[in-house]
Amino acid sequence: MNLIAQGASLADADVRHLAALSGAQRSERLGSAACRLYGAQQNAEIAAYCARARLDFAFVPPERRLADMRLLAIDMDSTLITIECIDEVADLAGLKPEVSAITAAAMAGELDYAQSLRRRVALLRGLEESALTRVYEERLQLSPGAETLLATAHGTGLKTLLVSGGFSFFTDRLKARLGLDYGTSNTIEIEGGRLTGRVIGDIVDAEAKAAALRARRRELGIAKHAVIAIGDGANDVAMMAEAGMSIAYRAKPATRGKADYALDYCGLDGVLNLFA
Repeated sequence: MNLIAQGASLADADVRHLAALSGAQRSERLGSAACRLYGAQQNAEIAAYCARARLDFAFVPPERRLADMRLLAIDMDSTLITIECIDEVADLAGLKPEVSAITAAAMAGELDYAQSLRRRVALLRGLEESALTRVYEERLQLSPGAETLLATAHGTGLKTLLVSGGFSFFTDRLKARLGLDYGTSNTIEIEGGRLTGRVIGDIVDAEAKAAALRARRRELGIAKHAVIAIGDGANDVAMMAEAGMSIAYRAKPATRGKADYALDYCGLDGVLNLFA
């Protein structure tokens, strides 16, 4: 196996120490903040060292190629982007503490997602539609490395699917802006320029996310092993289980424990280093 170590920074001393711990045959720099150690062996001390050094690490098969993958599915809030959109919309209504608390509990798997979303949206009743535009234009930022990951995926021929328990107001704009192929999300009801406090149609919850990925796989004739899925919350776990490679990005513990790999310190472009 190869050992990939990466983070916000990676010192030469870290590389040497990880090589010694893993018995790696040789190492190769993958830029200033990442390296690949060839022929590495698993060692319990590696996890402890990387935690202290604030490094992500992953043991990956040397034959894995990005060109063998065909679909990249990614969550929106706190994954593709740095914010939870509904929390920021609530902030403009002076309700962020109440809404954020519900969001955090839902993402940790402590609340039913569909019920939690209805509760949060109900609190926004009467808010002007312009609040959504303000959040998109003033507060929404892509996660570090997002554009590099997507550009490389598109250049390699992967299809891209944005699967979100958030709102189409944001996913539609991101889909167009980033050239994403497909999207699935919730639609918040707006009447007379104001939010009604309701969601239109069925809620895109954990199972709906998984179903959306399965449906896209079948439509495109893609095998499970050729799918990458990235998420951060408990409502992403079922979707990630439908992929051959699952990645928890700066995720909650319940999600991190179910993923094949976890990225806590590097950006989304760190996904690319998991391939030879």
